Amino acid sequence: MESNYIHITGLDLFIALLFVAIVALVSYWQRLDLQRDVAIGTLRTFVQLLAVGFVLQQLFNAARWYWVILALGIMTTVAAYNAVQRQTGAKQGLLTVMTAAIATGGATTLILVIGVVLKVRPWYQPQYVIPIAGMIIGNSMNGATLVVNRLHSELTLRRNAIEAALALGASARIAASESLRESLRAAMMPTINSMMTVGLVQLPGMMTGQIISGVSPLEAVRYQIVVMLMIAAATAITAMAAAFGALGVFFTSAEQLSPRLDLGKHWDTHTAHS
Repeated sequence: MESNYIHITGLDLFIALLFVAIVALVSYWQRLDLQRDVAIGTLRTFVQLLAVGFVLQQLFNAARWYWVILALGIMTTVAAYNAVQRQTGAKQGLLTVMTAAIATGGATTLILVIGVVLKVRPWYQPQYVIPIAGMIIGNSMNGATLVVNRLHSELTLRRNAIEAALALGASARIAASESLRESLRAAMMPTINSMMTVGLVQLPGMMTGQIISGVSPLEAVRYQIVVMLMIAAATAITAMAAAFGALGVFFTSAEQLSPRLDLGKHWDTHTAHS
């Protein structure tokens, strides 16, 4: 298939601002008061993506393994921090858990994709490692966020049953087993739903980008299949690691619910609405 790549100029980007004008117009028309947020979001989109593009270009030109490792470390750290910040419940002690979980799920999946599936040689070629790692780490972050958020809620709602099980001698893991299952199910469901509808409801971004750049649709599909499967694996591994790690935060070493869980506040709120 002959490549017919269309280059986007600065003028094209300026014209694309018409899309933002439409959003601002709808906000003004319906009195949503989102014009300021739209303007800030647009500015941040330009600044952040152009900065990332410049950094990636330098990284691609250098093509050194230590710069790639540093980039992966920064991506993982930022993802873990954001996963903690997106928690609606207790946050204390979760940064280490999130970092370890995202690093475990991300590294395991990335090694398999780069070393076994794609067979990238040398392994640290940034044009392969960085984009793939970005997709893996981003989805791992979402999985970790969802599972810990749900686990916090489940432990709160099931407090009486959990404390009763603990009083009868059950371990924290056994007492929280139902909460763990529900949390893992909630964390993995968005990925499974995407796998159910991919290609039918939407064409994923990576596949669309490859097709636009001139890659054969069948070749783009093969890459997208790998992407969907690696995301599912990364989400599962990260969610499981984050869930079991969070148990160590939400339970004490004496197999009791930790004060960090702040159960009283959440339980009172729940019962007040019951």
